[in-house]
Amino acid sequence: MSGAPLIELRSVYRIYGRGEAEIRALAAVDLAIHPGEFVAVMGASGSGKSTCMNIVGCLDTPTSGAYLFQGVDTGGLSRDQRALLRRHYLGFVFQGFNLLDRTTALENVELPLIYRGMQRSERHARARRALDKVGLAGRERHTPAELSGGQQQRVAIARAIVSEPAILLADEPTGNLDTQRSHEFMRLLVELNREEGLTVVMVTHEADMADYAQRIIRFRDGRVESDSTVESAA
Repeated sequence: MSGAPLIELRSVYRIYGRGEAEIRALAAVDLAIHPGEFVAVMGASGSGKSTCMNIVGCLDTPTSGAYLFQGVDTGGLSRDQRALLRRHYLGFVFQGFNLLDRTTALENVELPLIYRGMQRSERHARARRALDKVGLAGRERHTPAELSGGQQQRVAIARAIVSEPAILLADEPTGNLDTQRSHEFMRLLVELNREEGLTVVMVTHEADMADYAQRIIRFRDGRVESDSTVESAA
């Protein structure tokens, strides 16, 4: 793929512990993801896929090697600067939704914009647009208890994209959904990727969910075992 990578890992190691207790969670990982890609990351428990996601999300740092975001080596960033990078450029969706129970869908979606100090009127407008994009127009005043599991996950996506991030990181996003809702969710991710140009990196252990991606990266024993393009199921 032409053009500069959005994210790039260069010979990244992540080592925990020392001596006999040393664990190499990642070992010499080289990886590049370009703007507009939809990538699924797979691997068994302990393979390194979650550690890789944490580094990409600036929630962890390499022991050695380099992680570049839009060409900038994040190794030179302070903790506060990494927090700003997460706030302005990264969107996160987790298996557990992580919504505030007594807060409306609109208020949940607004949270990242509050941290940015955005004015209330603009927050409301952007949150409504994000909810509309995920098919929840008219549900702004519903609390999580008044929404289905699939709708709650859509609120989580709206919250992740409301700040217009450069990349959406999804960690086992369909883990709490039934089969029908899982496929609905994946079709929504495909739509956001294709129509909005949103770059998506998703960790999953479900092969049928990974098939929605354009590319599947498999980890094994802290290394990239395979990296292949696929036919989308959508």
